[in-house]
Amino acid sequence: MQVTETLNEGLKRAYTLMVTAQELDEKVNEKLLEAQPEIEMKGFRKGKVPMALLKKQFGQRLLGEAMQETIDGAMNQHFEDSGDRPAVQPEVKMTNEDWKEGDDVHVEMSYEKLPEIPEVDLASISLERLVVKADDASVDEALSNLADAAKDYKARDEGAAAEDGDQVVFDFVGKVDGEAFEGGSAEDYPLVLGSGQFIPGFEEQLVGVKAGEEKDVTVTFPEEYQAEHLAGKEAVFTCTIKEVKAPAAAELDDELAKKFGAEDLDGLKGQIRERLEAEYAGAARAVLKRDLLDKLDALVSFELPPSLVEAEAGQIAHQLYHEEHPDDHGHDHGSIETTDEHKKLAERRVRLGLLLAELGQKAEVQVTDAEMTQAIMNQARQYPGQERQFFEFVQQNAQMQQQLRAPIFEDKVIDYVCELAKVDDKEVSKDDLEKAVEALESDD
Repeated sequence: MQVTETLNEGLKRAYTLMVTAQELDEKVNEKLLEAQPEIEMKGFRKGKVPMALLKKQFGQRLLGEAMQETIDGAMNQHFEDSGDRPAVQPEVKMTNEDWKEGDDVHVEMSYEKLPEIPEVDLASISLERLVVKADDASVDEALSNLADAAKDYKARDEGAAAEDGDQVVFDFVGKVDGEAFEGGSAEDYPLVLGSGQFIPGFEEQLVGVKAGEEKDVTVTFPEEYQAEHLAGKEAVFTCTIKEVKAPAAAELDDELAKKFGAEDLDGLKGQIRERLEAEYAGAARAVLKRDLLDKLDALVSFELPPSLVEAEAGQIAHQLYHEEHPDDHGHDHGSIETTDEHKKLAERRVRLGLLLAELGQKAEVQVTDAEMTQAIMNQARQYPGQERQFFEFVQQNAQMQQQLRAPIFEDKVIDYVCELAKVDDKEVSKDDLEKAVEALESDD
């Protein structure tokens, strides 16, 4: 095997590899010798088939395998000797396309190597971690929201008119062009006025109705209504009002607490306080992480593989396009041009990604099987009833596994860096934390 360097420019590398016909022949013979003891052929005992006959019978088929293994071996040896780590899969192509058996094989290999990552003095980094305690007012507000969510509806006084927010219990029959249609009728239907549960214009017409009344509600189905035979058509719903109920917030007592799994009201307040402070801690970590990444980005500078930057810029442009065009769910929108802003953000992401990967590798950061299982379970919850199929899909999809593993690895590296950096806690108000989070979102 002869390897000759043809390009050494920045991170770009290219080589020509030549596999001689003799090397290929030796490799084929080696494979035949390895298989010979197990081969049976008519007229010969097992393991006694002559090599010449074996070569005639199987040589052509083994030649392709030998060629691939020899080239792969040469590439692996090259990366081991040079220490290069390709940024993406190397491009390999055979240059003598008119090759025939007995010829040498000429191959070109090109790739971009990963750069050398400079050392970073992590102990020199100073960070501030925001700490927010859940005050009584926040706990009371959350408790009030729980009581509102657990509210019941109680019958209004006889003859009282329905107000926005009330629950109306009624029978209805819907007709289009005088004909009742499937799915357009129900009995004892409880509808909260203003909930947006029915098509636009329906609930507003029930404001003011009273128990015992009958009222026709006239609405027009939206043009994009899911039932095509009703889309854009006018319908009349004859509604018979049975009850009008006003919302009644749940009492803030031990009974309410038990509905939410607590022993008593004080226990529920304690759970709320813990949940709020966990939410604050999560938001504070996001602020801390951005501050850390900003400082790391300012500390390091190294050449970036153009292919990684280009791919990342394309992904950013594609993501932003769909955020700006939420109704375009397909991918037939043609190419999306990347801007200097996309490229600048891509360079930051690639630089920090390579740096964190290097720090994690040196620190021997590992994502455990238990952490991966938990990540898969969390993702699987988005597909109720199909959790098992999702698990099997992830097990068979290496790319999906990497997508789930990457954020776990990154968070563990961030934790590792924070352990070595100087981190001071600073107690702030909830408003201050919200402003810090809003500042993050405005920078994205």
